[in-house]
Amino acid sequence: MHANLYALGAIALWATLASLGVALRHVPPFLLTGLALVIGSVPAWPLLRHWRVPASTLALGVYGLFGYHLLLFIALRNAPPVEANLVNYLWPLLIVVLAPVFLPGLRLRAAHALAAIAGFGGAAIAILGSAGDAAAARWAWGYLPALGSAFIWASYSLLTRRVQPFSTAAIGLFGLVSGALSLLCHWLLEPAASLRPIDWVLVAAMGLGPLGAAFFLWDRALKLGDPRQIGILSYITPLASTVLLMIVSARPLTGAIAVAALLIIGAAVLGTRARAD
Repeated sequence: MHANLYALGAIALWATLASLGVALRHVPPFLLTGLALVIGSVPAWPLLRHWRVPASTLALGVYGLFGYHLLLFIALRNAPPVEANLVNYLWPLLIVVLAPVFLPGLRLRAAHALAAIAGFGGAAIAILGSAGDAAAARWAWGYLPALGSAFIWASYSLLTRRVQPFSTAAIGLFGLVSGALSLLCHWLLEPAASLRPIDWVLVAAMGLGPLGAAFFLWDRALKLGDPRQIGILSYITPLASTVLLMIVSARPLTGAIAVAALLIIGAAVLGTRARAD
């Protein structure tokens, strides 16, 4: 139960990411991500002694935090953003499906598979239904890095259970190194940019929330809970993110959102009641 509460905390913070991203859309993405990740690592600085992890564990953390955002940004620049974001949200489904592969001893039960598919259906309805005419289906090679980002986050989430146990405080090290790499990408690939005072406030909110505390909560959830249940719960993220973005932008909620909510909530209930073995 505690694991699901940690997961829901991370999901609530991730739901604010799209709205913050819209408010900061004029900031180059690697600069934004780099600053936010570095800021998000700050609360863990007093726990520096817990950052001692094997090089392989650090590599896994950078693979997850930096690799995920790198491929996602490539996808959003080379494919229609709405559809690319939907492909990216295959990661909860991949967590459920790949859990038995990465974590021997877990089995993929029919209830988990059905809940994961229903959750993805709800996410698709929420994302595509809120996009309107902007969601014109067409192929773009950017879908491949979007799929890659989904696989990276799913595999990172599961592999944290396979490596030598480490303190959740070490997520601060993962974020700091990933943030530094993102800032390096900004310096190499993006034009220089200056931030206004309000931008720094919003960047700090992003760093302390969806790109900071959310990662710590997510790590605790994965350490304590069933990754299949947590993966299914994660479909609340695109639904909550879409609803919040529509509220902030004063757009009316639609019937598609109601259908998506029923599918995702139903999937969450089914997934959390499935047998744990």
